[in-house]
Amino acid sequence: MTDPDPSTRASSAASPRRAGGARDDDLHERLAALLDGVRDVGGGEVDDSVPQLAEADPGWLGVALARPDGSVTAAGDARQAFSIQSAVKPFLFALALADTDGAAIDAVGIEPTGEAFDAIKLEVGTGRPPNPMVNAGALLTAALVDGGDADGRAERILRGLVAFAGRELEVDDDVAGSEMLLGDRNHALAHLMRSEGTLHVGADDAVSAYARACAVLVDAEALAVMGATLALGGRNSVTGEQVVSAAIARDVVSVMATCGVYDGSGRWMREVGVPAKSSVSGALVLSVPGRLGAASYSPPLDPLGTSVRGAALMEGLSRELGLHSFDTERG
Repeated sequence: MTDPDPSTRASSAASPRRAGGARDDDLHERLAALLDGVRDVGGGEVDDSVPQLAEADPGWLGVALARPDGSVTAAGDARQAFSIQSAVKPFLFALALADTDGAAIDAVGIEPTGEAFDAIKLEVGTGRPPNPMVNAGALLTAALVDGGDADGRAERILRGLVAFAGRELEVDDDVAGSEMLLGDRNHALAHLMRSEGTLHVGADDAVSAYARACAVLVDAEALAVMGATLALGGRNSVTGEQVVSAAIARDVVSVMATCGVYDGSGRWMREVGVPAKSSVSGALVLSVPGRLGAASYSPPLDPLGTSVRGAALMEGLSRELGLHSFDTERG
């Protein structure tokens, strides 16, 4: 992963460097303590849907927080690079909304499904994907962004993700190739949407753009800034850029709250209470409206595709910082 210009880095995982001194040091210590508290949580399996994911070290564990003042505080393996995978879905939805002047909201449903993320299923009567956080929805939103072909859309998506992260990002071509070659269910979903008249680009075109989006390399620090950009009304607090409108950010975070952890979303909102998106790479990205973004990385997954230690970590973080949306008393 390309190391960004040091002048644009907001923090160091080992030693937070931002005006505020003691406050940042205290937060770093709290994050490190939370990591230590979940390090021995067992269970889960590393995803092996593509060979590159199967190679991940199950011991990797990192966390990062991005705040409205542009500071990023991190602990553990917060700079370990990984492919973004399904954590890209909220940002694809945001870019599709931006590039279609909001029309994408009618192209895809917004209801939870209770189904697996790659279920071969569309809305009855409309042929739409059930929501943008499942694979069918992400294939469609990736196809709705600006670009004359798959390469053009993939380039637009990469530029959009760079704006959300506030730093340069790269695509892992090997991961993208594996996603394209081994993504049989994604190809099936694309052909099904074509047959329903929902998808207006070629099936291979749609899968290619989505595969390259999933293969973008990030780390927990970058992903936390991306989550914060949505949480803060579409403005990147590190660069100051208004990446998407506040209305788009609101819509995306709303769907994250109801659909972002698939058929575990209800339990997630009860236990953690923060809009989030999971990923088969072991990442979790959180957007706490008006407050902060957070991300964790730990590869072993539960049967629903959510990081086991990441979920435990984020539940502890929510409790420690008083982030639960429905708590009447804030920490």
